[in-house]
Amino acid sequence: MHLRSYLKTLFCHNTVVYWMILCLKFSCVAQLLVPECHLQRNLVKGFSRDGDILVGGTFAIHDAREYESPTFTETPARISCQTLMFDDFQWFQAMLFAIEDVNRNPNLLPNITLGFRIHDSCMVIQRAIEGTLWILTGQEEPTPNYQCLRNRLPVAIIGDVTSTRSILLAQILSLYRHPQISYSASSPLLSDRNQFPSFFRTVPSDDFQSRGLAELVIYFNWTWVGLIADDDDYGQQGIKLLQEELIKIGACVAFSRNIVTSRADKNAFDIVQMIKNSSANAIVIFSNSGNMVAVMDEMVRQSVTGKIFVATEGWSTSALLLVEKYSEILTGTIGFEIHSREMPGFEEYLTNLHPLNTRDHMLLQEFWEDTFSCKFQQEVVESLNVYSNDTVQCTGAEKLEKQHVNPSGVTRFGLPYKIYTAVSAIALALQDLSSCSLTGASFDQGTCVDIKGFQPWQLLRYIKNVSLKENVGRGAFFDEHGNPPAQYDILNWQLSHKGTLRPVKVGAYDSSAPPGETLNINTSSVRWIGGDTKVPVSVCSPLCSPGSRKVAKEEEPACCFLCVPCPQGAISNQTDSIDCFKCPWDQWPNQKQDSCILKIIEFLHYEEPLGTMLTATTILSSILPVTILGLFVYYRNTPIVRANNRELSFILLLCLTLCFLCSLAFIGYPSQEKCLLRQVAFGITFAVCVSCILAKTIMVVIAFNATKPNSNLKKWIGPQLSYIVINVCTLIQVLFCIFWLVLAPPFTERNITSKPGIIVLECNEGSSIAFWGMLGYLGLLATISFIVAFLARKLPASFNEAKFITFSMLAFLTVWLSFIPAYLSTQGKYMVAMEIFAILSSSSSLIFCIFFPKCYIILFRSEINTKEYLLGRETAKVQS
Repeated sequence: MHLRSYLKTLFCHNTVVYWMILCLKFSCVAQLLVPECHLQRNLVKGFSRDGDILVGGTFAIHDAREYESPTFTETPARISCQTLMFDDFQWFQAMLFAIEDVNRNPNLLPNITLGFRIHDSCMVIQRAIEGTLWILTGQEEPTPNYQCLRNRLPVAIIGDVTSTRSILLAQILSLYRHPQISYSASSPLLSDRNQFPSFFRTVPSDDFQSRGLAELVIYFNWTWVGLIADDDDYGQQGIKLLQEELIKIGACVAFSRNIVTSRADKNAFDIVQMIKNSSANAIVIFSNSGNMVAVMDEMVRQSVTGKIFVATEGWSTSALLLVEKYSEILTGTIGFEIHSREMPGFEEYLTNLHPLNTRDHMLLQEFWEDTFSCKFQQEVVESLNVYSNDTVQCTGAEKLEKQHVNPSGVTRFGLPYKIYTAVSAIALALQDLSSCSLTGASFDQGTCVDIKGFQPWQLLRYIKNVSLKENVGRGAFFDEHGNPPAQYDILNWQLSHKGTLRPVKVGAYDSSAPPGETLNINTSSVRWIGGDTKVPVSVCSPLCSPGSRKVAKEEEPACCFLCVPCPQGAISNQTDSIDCFKCPWDQWPNQKQDSCILKIIEFLHYEEPLGTMLTATTILSSILPVTILGLFVYYRNTPIVRANNRELSFILLLCLTLCFLCSLAFIGYPSQEKCLLRQVAFGITFAVCVSCILAKTIMVVIAFNATKPNSNLKKWIGPQLSYIVINVCTLIQVLFCIFWLVLAPPFTERNITSKPGIIVLECNEGSSIAFWGMLGYLGLLATISFIVAFLARKLPASFNEAKFITFSMLAFLTVWLSFIPAYLSTQGKYMVAMEIFAILSSSSSLIFCIFFPKCYIILFRSEINTKEYLLGRETAKVQS
């Protein structure tokens, strides 16, 4: 794309140049053959001063403000140069000052006087070409390849100010290898030595400026930027390079608009509307001061403020813009200016200018009239005796002050210094040529050329090797592409006490510095809109704070995004983070999700309220079966204790005590030993309990049926059967637990998934099948006991406890059936608490249903706990 654009530009420029040259040639031929019939052409005039050696120069001293469409029926009107451009006038005077400085130096080109031929292009390409041909030919009606200066051809041409006009001039001058040094053209195209072998410049290429402007923009975190550029080579090449650099560093372009230099209004209305409606607050403008005026005037008309402009060297010190009417718009502007040094005597030279006592008073009369808002009459200039009543007369007594010649108030001059450098380079090259000091630079078989009779192309090799050394700083030199070192000053437009703007140096950019040190800015010296020191914001989307990440908006530039909080368990500890990062397994994001902190370790502590309550309940509950056991031991010979298998009751009460106490194994730090033993202890003790109840129930049934005649069950009456049932049922559970511990033993586990931000220390049961199998076996024993007790609940026996066993087993089964969904629906320490609650509840149900009725009889109905009462009751049953 770059190559296509370059070829298109080159083709158009070449076409203009060659057609103009052809037209001029045919015009000359026609004039010679048929004098009475030829195209009328305007005569070209400029500014000149005689000398031994001439130097050419082109400046856009005026701005062409009249635009007339051609009618093709009459000779086009001559381009009218109307408005004097102070900056360009200052540059023009800088060349005169430099030439006079060289002529005054006795050590530089002794006995040789430099003269000049300078033309005003009025910012028009046609006039730039005409002026170049006028400089080369010496004719007011220039004819290509003809010159009338008789061996006094200008040895080099300084100019032009814009890249477009400099390219056109370079295409003509390169045909003759005529040296050309531009003081402002910065297009990268001009670095091509194949196309422009005789072109040099004292300003860096826009390659460096574009890179520096991109660094400046990103330095202030402006990622949403508007771009405005002239529609010429300077603007288009510069903005293209800048856009590429901005994309590289992650910034985005909000809009891009061209200043149409061929239109009188410069397309200002559309540009200002775009600036006004855009959310971008930082706007980079690749333009020159003349074209900027129309845009700034439109901004004043539409009252557009609150924008920060980033200036290129084309307008960063423009006197046209450093005026009060633009102060509200341009305050805070920051940009690049080509690095320069002080020019001793130049400001004094400017203040001493006077149209009446200066030789050739070139443009001084017009400058004087613009500066003091008065008018000279020709008679006033000649005699100083003419007076007019209808205009303010310039008397000549006015005095130029510093503010007239240096309205920006800078102590160093930018482009004037570059013009001075260009003249110095030519003078030093002439000095080397005159002394034949350059090795290998001699001509004609080793002979050196005469300083007063050489061709411009012979000076070219001396200019290539010239080195300028000042007292301060580094020397300026041309590289292999004709470019000087890339150094810029960074200027900030601040409001003065007079209400006008003044550029203040706040930093520097040096492309040759090490990476990371190219840009240096004193941010404390920068003043933004209204004198504020806070950097303005120019972003499409606000920065994403730590704890969130950027998510691109669909069909939007990369700088326009949404800020989305990091997902659970992830953090971002940087502003504008693209991704969120997971915390380590033992850590969790803090509340802001910008750092990881250690996870809370959770298990059922003895010290916490829930653990304390369960511990107290367990201890108190374990006292109950011990108390009942003591009561039963004390009343062990009473009928009610003996009638319900006294030994089994003792074993059951002991096991219920252990059942209560095994709950303590579930509270506290879940060590490996606890994990191995707690479920096994719970399973075995409960198996013994339920086995005892089953044995009691079986014994009630056998005892009743054994009283029947000829019953074979009498031999089973006794404690042996009960012990067999207890041992067999318990042995099955013991064997099951042994297999469990051997094949898939429980272990301590750090559960980091069940609860966000919490490490749950728990016992992994090793095998869920083994755990639920153990509970299932207890359920099976309880179910059998419930069925047998239910069937035997109405058997006619004294103190028949089958009815109480039925209720106890029903309560037992209800508790554990409710436990299953509750256990599965809880996590962490509450799962453990749920199992403890089930253990306590089921154990308590056995105590209350089986032993409380007996305790009530022993303590409060002792009259029925006698043999006499039992015999009387049996006798009553027989009689009935």
